[in-house]
Amino acid sequence: MLSALIGREIRLALRHGADSVAAVLFFLVVSALFPLAISPSPALLGQLAAGIVWVAALLASLLPLERLFGADYDDGSLDQLLLSGLSPLGVAAGKAAAHWLLTGLPLLIAAGPIAIMLRLDPARLPVLLGGLLPGTLTLSLIGAAGAALVLGARRGAMLLPLLVLPLATPVLIFGTAAVGADHPRAELLLLAALLAAALPLCPLAAGAGLRAAAE
Repeated sequence: MLSALIGREIRLALRHGADSVAAVLFFLVVSALFPLAISPSPALLGQLAAGIVWVAALLASLLPLERLFGADYDDGSLDQLLLSGLSPLGVAAGKAAAHWLLTGLPLLIAAGPIAIMLRLDPARLPVLLGGLLPGTLTLSLIGAAGAALVLGARRGAMLLPLLVLPLATPVLIFGTAAVGADHPRAELLLLAALLAAALPLCPLAAGAGLRAAAE
């Protein structure tokens, strides 16, 4: 059932791919604006490149969250999913996995060229991408939990970033710190620990939010 849900989300996204494309385009545009706002100096950009990529990826991952459950909630599909035999936790986990495949993975792929454009030291690129892998997975899990918890709330679109951004701050801190560290193993392990904590906790929170919204 979980794989069927993920497949459904991918098919819907391929049919209406504007959200995923918009997230990647937003990531590219925001990253390209930083040199214009700060300085085109290669030395300065190289120092800031990791932070720019992480901030842009975090903001871009927020774009599709409002519709992660919202579209199904509005047209009644969410009730059908909850009655299909898949638990609310399973629905939340499937949606989070689909969000990463459709948003997090494209952002991860685009991060390499953007980092090189921003003059990141090529020797640091594997560390950046190695941190983004668990980092984007964690962001998808946190985002799914936040989207479920504000589902059906008045002005939920405004509440969602206010809820998600503080929870995502440790991911941003450790991901950026790993690129600048001489020995990034500790920071990368902390990112893995955050992912390990988010894997059970975020679907549980999201499942509770879905149950509350469906009642």
